[in-house]
Amino acid sequence: MFRRQRSIPLRGSAAALSNNLSVLQLPVCNLTHFGVVHGPSAQLLSVAPEGVPLAQRQLHAKEGAGVSSPLITQVHWCALPFRVLLVLTSHRGIQMYESDGSVMVYWHALDSRDASPVQAMFARGIASCGHFICVGMWSGRVLVFDIPAKGPNIVLSEELAGHPTSVTDIASEPAQEQDPAGERGKGSPCLSPQDCMADVVTADDSGLLCVWRSGPEFKLLTRIPGFGVPCTSVQLWKGIAAVGYGNGQVRLYETSTGALHVQINAHARAICALDLAPEVGKLLSAAEDTFVHIWKLSKRTESGCTEVEHCHGECVPDTQVCGARFCDPSGSSFAVTGYDLAEILTFSSE
Repeated sequence: MFRRQRSIPLRGSAAALSNNLSVLQLPVCNLTHFGVVHGPSAQLLSVAPEGVPLAQRQLHAKEGAGVSSPLITQVHWCALPFRVLLVLTSHRGIQMYESDGSVMVYWHALDSRDASPVQAMFARGIASCGHFICVGMWSGRVLVFDIPAKGPNIVLSEELAGHPTSVTDIASEPAQEQDPAGERGKGSPCLSPQDCMADVVTADDSGLLCVWRSGPEFKLLTRIPGFGVPCTSVQLWKGIAAVGYGNGQVRLYETSTGALHVQINAHARAICALDLAPEVGKLLSAAEDTFVHIWKLSKRTESGCTEVEHCHGECVPDTQVCGARFCDPSGSSFAVTGYDLAEILTFSSE
């Protein structure tokens, strides 16, 4: 059972965008960072355990070429093995900052030559995997950036082509076995089942999922077709892709085969956010029907089947929910943002 805790005030409301909340917990400092997007700016808040904001920072979208101010589409902290970067995506480009937002270390401008006159440019969907950061594009491509252990020498190492429509979200998890020598390239056969472990899933507006194995060159392992409904959010856990759709469904797919394990009619309206607490296998789903649900995922070792149990449901009345995240890896607390809501709502288990 979760109970409402003290809200965290915002200077303005969250924009009506899916996945519009990012959370970074810093146990060493006993702080939690929250990031929310609205218009051309992103709000960053550092919050103490009792819920009191200690510091706020506002970041703005880099202008780039254009007449009007660009709008930020997403903010997300990427926890790499050796550093944490804050990534902002917008209609003009991709910005990467040190984790506190104090220093911009990289700027990648979107190329207008790739867009037709009637097509809107934007970047959306952010995830880190190993020493790579993946960012989705309006064109369906996924940009892969190679991140050094320190400094600004970030390199665009690859562009993944697998989606016919705009990328909506990207999820990742550590692969069980990485290729330390980096000797397997694109098109190389899987040498063992571990070599075929998926660690990145990308989703698009058509509902198509592309399952990848990361490396010096990413390898496309599986394509899971859509069914005419946009995928709005995706998470990855123990070889299972948890996918939220515009019709309120949550589906669990086996990434290695693309087989559908579970279909949940979880919400009455479009899902706006999914999140996973990896330590315990809890899945959070939030939707435009004002509800946030928490589900417990488990895998049967003998059959490999995935089971789902509903744990908790929370209504945020009169609010268009647009973001929700667990605040810790154990899933003992979560936070929710909503359009025209000038605060972040927090809940914790009793």
